[in-house]
Amino acid sequence: MATKRDEYIAKLKTQLDQWNAELAKWEGQAAKAQANMRAEYEKQLAAIRQHQDQATEQLRKVQAASGDAWMELQRGADEAWARMRQAFEKASAQFKK
Repeated sequence: MATKRDEYIAKLKTQLDQWNAELAKWEGQAAKAQANMRAEYEKQLAAIRQHQDQATEQLRKVQAASGDAWMELQRGADEAWARMRQAFEKASAQFKK
């Protein structure tokens, strides 16, 4: 039976996989964009990558935590995920123009 921690980690991994797929699509768009738009796209992608690195690090910490210690790390992971979601929503608006 999966524990709450396992379920939480699975949820985070699923979201990260979805973001990675979307990011790959946007990277393709950026590569094809005209020079004036490419710079803006690259700026958005760089911001997402930074948030992605932070979110991935939080996920690693939760995975490595033993016992109930992961619950203390959950708040940091939730905050990192919220920042990542905001960056994705901002970039999504740019890439859908």
